Amino acid sequence: MPPKTILILGGSYAGISTAHYILKHVIPSLPSPETYQVIVVSSSKEVVCRPATPRALLSDTYFDQSKLFVNIKEQFTQYGSKFHFIHGRAKHLDHGRRLVIIDEITDTTTGAVHNEIQLGYHALVIGTGASTYSPLFSLNSQGKPELIARWNEFRSAMAEAKSIVIAGGGPTGVETAGELGEHINGKAGWFGSKAPKCNITLVTSAAELLPQLRPAIAQTAESYLSKLGVEVVKNARVEGVVPTEAGKDALTAKTEVKLNNGQSLHADLYIPAYGTIPNSSFLDDSLKAPDGRVATNPTTLRVDKAGPLVYAAGDVSDYARAAVHILTEAIPVLCANLKRDLLSDAGQTVSGEDRIFKVDESETQLVPIGRAKGVGAAKGYRVPSFFVWLIKGRDYWLGMTQGTWSGKAWAKEV
Repeated sequence: MPPKTILILGGSYAGISTAHYILKHVIPSLPSPETYQVIVVSSSKEVVCRPATPRALLSDTYFDQSKLFVNIKEQFTQYGSKFHFIHGRAKHLDHGRRLVIIDEITDTTTGAVHNEIQLGYHALVIGTGASTYSPLFSLNSQGKPELIARWNEFRSAMAEAKSIVIAGGGPTGVETAGELGEHINGKAGWFGSKAPKCNITLVTSAAELLPQLRPAIAQTAESYLSKLGVEVVKNARVEGVVPTEAGKDALTAKTEVKLNNGQSLHADLYIPAYGTIPNSSFLDDSLKAPDGRVATNPTTLRVDKAGPLVYAAGDVSDYARAAVHILTEAIPVLCANLKRDLLSDAGQTVSGEDRIFKVDESETQLVPIGRAKGVGAAKGYRVPSFFVWLIKGRDYWLGMTQGTWSGKAWAKEV
């Protein structure tokens, strides 16, 4: 009899975390655990510490590359034949027939697809995440070699750049501006900012930077950026760029950035650091929210319209805003309800109610600005710059993610 497959689509924070949690705490609690297996499908064989990319893209010297990029399959050898990894991309989910069509990547050099396979599932977790507009900030559909190649391309152009424009006033834009400012222009002197070697402009459509934080914190962030040679343009949206693929396929093209206030900026380098695109193209529209993310029950994390035993979390899901600390709280809830559903499916009597997820809506966000400063709040309390550096700014959580990738962070059922 074939094993019952718990299929996980996505090999980053959501996918890897749920895989470890299921293998450690869900399957062992089921009747006949030997009849279940976990399969993870990911378009990259490695996972990258995505929060670290604003600093990592500048130089290999800032981080231990063996920790920045981690092989996914190697993190699951502890589970033996219970775990399987497929290097591929989800092409189509047929939730009626309960199967996923996968484009398997067999040429790891070019990323070429050579096999199309069909995977039936007993349970499904959708954790495919979201892609960034700039190829500098995530693996997107590329693998480690292509991401490194894009970083090297950017670094070569950065060495000659006299003007850089960054679009996006959220954490990625602010962190990137700060890292670039310090890397190129150096730290501010004792008597304030120095004449910058490179003019860096950060554009935001909002009235202040970092809209998840109170204005006073955003204004502190702006003052820190100013000392690193970064000018902030507020209440202005990027309306278009010439060439149209600037900052994307035309990564290092000299760019005219047109703003909706009539202003045009000219940049040797342009970086779109705003928003993300949910990796949900393989899903039927009936399973998506208006913004393209998976329509997920926000309390149980089930995808109710997809039938039984289907769940979603992470950036691809509309259960909450994208944030690592929110995802960390969601994983145990998703897995607890998966366990309840699998026990019921196996004929067991399940007592009590579903476990309920309640999103943390407190003012919580930490934003490093360069390698010594930062702003932020935790649980509604403003925190000092030193605290931001201590918790995140030193290594952008690179040390903490090692426990996520290895499963040690999920050693206990919570």
